[in-house]
Amino acid sequence: MTSADQTPVRVGVFGLLGSGNLGNDGSLEAVLGYLRAAHPEAVVDALCGGPDAVTARFGIPATRLHWYRGEYRTASRAGAIAGKGLGKLVDVFRTAAWVRRHDVVIVPGMGVLEATLPLRPWGFPYSLFLLCASGRLLRTRVALVSVGAAAIGNRPTRALVRWSARLATYRSYRDSLSRDAMRAMGVDTARDEVYPDLAFALPTLPASAASGPPGPVCVGVMAFHGGNDDRARAEEIHRRYLDGTTRFVRALVEDGRPVRLLTGDECDAPVVAAILDAVDSPLVTAAETASLADLMKEMAAADTVVATRYHNLICALKVGTPTLALSYAAKSDALMDRMGLGAYCHPAREVDADRLLEQFRALERRSVELRRTLSERNLVAVRQLEHQFAVLTSALFPAADHAHALREAS
Repeated sequence: MTSADQTPVRVGVFGLLGSGNLGNDGSLEAVLGYLRAAHPEAVVDALCGGPDAVTARFGIPATRLHWYRGEYRTASRAGAIAGKGLGKLVDVFRTAAWVRRHDVVIVPGMGVLEATLPLRPWGFPYSLFLLCASGRLLRTRVALVSVGAAAIGNRPTRALVRWSARLATYRSYRDSLSRDAMRAMGVDTARDEVYPDLAFALPTLPASAASGPPGPVCVGVMAFHGGNDDRARAEEIHRRYLDGTTRFVRALVEDGRPVRLLTGDECDAPVVAAILDAVDSPLVTAAETASLADLMKEMAAADTVVATRYHNLICALKVGTPTLALSYAAKSDALMDRMGLGAYCHPAREVDADRLLEQFRALERRSVELRRTLSERNLVAVRQLEHQFAVLTSALFPAADHAHALREAS
């Protein structure tokens, strides 16, 4: 992109990054890897949820997403309510000022166009709308890259998400269901492509093939309370999920299987603590993971994985370990189907420990065959993401793409 008379391209990354969700940060890591390989001259910074964590881990400058520091705390007092309201107004100008400083802004993966987990319209959907509207007004290219989307019932949230997508310069989705959902919400998706989740572009360790006696099982848990439309039943859903998962872990221990509990977000820690307290066995331990790489290392050493969080599933599938999904949304089912394990999904809202154990044993009986399938599907995913990064360069960095074409021609 650069030459003696050109300034470096300025790239911003945007999202709930550095906020404790390993999947979101893994998507950022994949995009930064692409930028450093294909556009090493780019000057990159972030507007994100956890700027200190992003700067410490990834070495890029970062700005706090919201002016009001208590954005994600429930506002019950008049002062807090006023602070939130003022923050929404201030963020209009803060977001526009940040966008103005960039040539390109990338939203790396994440489920930014869905509400499969509890979500308020004036939280992240509003922030995303400000970003995309600012990009359109200020002629900064905004790209939603391999994002997740889903049909949204809440009208204000649906409107903000729909307009965010319409205003973006580039859109791609991590599964066909996401593209279909945006089409159903009135977005023209004729030019939008589907690619694997960005985490499939990360480096990985191969799984260790199972041999000898039955080995460890990784169980990825989640502070699951249902989706955005389940608020009235949230505690009931959580109790059912926790009880079923605990019973399943106890059954594994009774079979003599070591169990390694994994999380994907800081908020999942109480679920791990509750299972450890309920089962109380030396065979059950909890892993400390700070990245998707940590998760993949744990899962590569396991015979089998049972997991809930979407990016827990991706990590397990990516390292080639046979995996059973405790599925809480259609995106999990679509991912498992894409990777050849569509038969091994179990509803997170209705965890039946006995049925789950049957599915688990059926999965293990096909372990050798499924490891071969995962190896083949992973190769396809990597090739597809390489193609997407080439498309991104053409769409977002036209000067760099033109310079590359000239070099190739000469």
